[in-house]
Amino acid sequence: MTGGYAYGMGSVLVISECLTGILRIVVCLFLIRQLLVTDSKSAVDNRTLSGERTVMERIFAAGLLGSVAITVVLTAISVPDRNFVRMALETVLIAACAAGSQKQDVRMKFYIAIFYEIAVSFWQFLLAAGMGVVFGNEDFLDAGTVNGQASVWLLHIGLAGGVAIWCRNRDGQRYRKKDCDGQRYGKQECDRQRDRSQDGDGQEYGGLRQSRQKDTPEGVGAAYRLLSGFVVFGFVAVITLSEQQTIDIPADTLMMWTVLAVVLMMSVLVFHSNRQYKMEKELAQLKAAQAELLERDYTALNQAYAVNAKLFHDFHNHIGVLRQILTHGKTEEAVCYLDTLQEPVQGMADTVWTGDETADYLINSKRAAALARNISFDVQVEFPRNTNIRSADLCAILGNLLDNALEAAGQTEVPEQRFVRLRVRRINQMLVIKVENGCAAAPVAEGGELRTTKTDGGLHGWGLKSARTAAEKYDGMVQTDCEGHIFRAVVTLSYL
Repeated sequence: MTGGYAYGMGSVLVISECLTGILRIVVCLFLIRQLLVTDSKSAVDNRTLSGERTVMERIFAAGLLGSVAITVVLTAISVPDRNFVRMALETVLIAACAAGSQKQDVRMKFYIAIFYEIAVSFWQFLLAAGMGVVFGNEDFLDAGTVNGQASVWLLHIGLAGGVAIWCRNRDGQRYRKKDCDGQRYGKQECDRQRDRSQDGDGQEYGGLRQSRQKDTPEGVGAAYRLLSGFVVFGFVAVITLSEQQTIDIPADTLMMWTVLAVVLMMSVLVFHSNRQYKMEKELAQLKAAQAELLERDYTALNQAYAVNAKLFHDFHNHIGVLRQILTHGKTEEAVCYLDTLQEPVQGMADTVWTGDETADYLINSKRAAALARNISFDVQVEFPRNTNIRSADLCAILGNLLDNALEAAGQTEVPEQRFVRLRVRRINQMLVIKVENGCAAAPVAEGGELRTTKTDGGLHGWGLKSARTAAEKYDGMVQTDCEGHIFRAVVTLSYL
């Protein structure tokens, strides 16, 4: 960075400064969104894509207005180090815009903004110095010259091109996922995806760990590898510049950028370590949440079995009592006695839905709970035999989705919206579980996840995450959508 930049001395340079500032701010806001906002794996429909376009439009508007404001201020006043002041102002603007869109991870957003600005300035210096060495012209180091502007715009065009490629790869993968959802199954493509993800471990949470390690081009893992490569290459490049004799670069400038290159490498390492820690923490929370939710359902099932066992044990005694009552012609008293025996299990039904006793009991108990709350509960199940889907995973998915559906349907007072519909279908080697329910209002998404409306603490908010954990073990996904007052959750599972 040289203090002799001719910014503000001509309209062309002012416009260039403004446009490059827009690109820097927009790219950084986009990176923060991709690195810190996880994909909720919601259904990719026109509504979702429209919301994504709205977010990108806001990002661009923030970059445009912010860059224009900073350029006007720096043009109107005189500052000793214009580049440093602009970098500081852009950092504050980026952090403020990112924090305004989502309150979480504010410190990490500020952290990314700071080191992003340093990295851009670092690569601007490397590119200008490299072009100066190649062409034997020191003018490339001065952004106030035509050659200097050429290096500036080459870097920013590269930034814009990188974002465009990233978006294209991400959208392509999203559409491929949509082609294999519960509405449009392509057998060959789904089979290929299933074959690629056959997991050989039978561990309880292996699916979640595998899915996090299978980094995609838009994933944090791919970004980390890419950033690490750029930073290491930059460190090597700045060391190489210290050995060249073609152009004159002050030793203190080279020393400064060498130190900053080391700082950038450390910043990437710290960011990656922080992300790993958060993923491991979330994994531990998911394990605890799923274990507690499953324990709750199994406890209820064991209690039901205990009631049945007690009734069976006392069966002969009850038969003897009934025989004595009927022998004396006391019919009404016998009916009352039978009603008393039926009370402990009157909420249970003996309908077989899946053939899995635990899952059938779960569905029947949820249906009984819905009827008790005056909620319509409709079930249609087509369940394949002899699958590799474990009972615990199936109950985790059904239990959490039905709990959420009953909770939402029970919050509305409109009779037409108090309903829950469960549909289970098999399509080729895919099992599709769809749960629909009425709701008073669409759920609120925060940070790529649906935010719970419960306020009594506990493990609320982990229902969909727990269901998604179980689904990922079978190369599955959980997709959510809301149209009007109907919320829909669709789970797809591959089975053998």
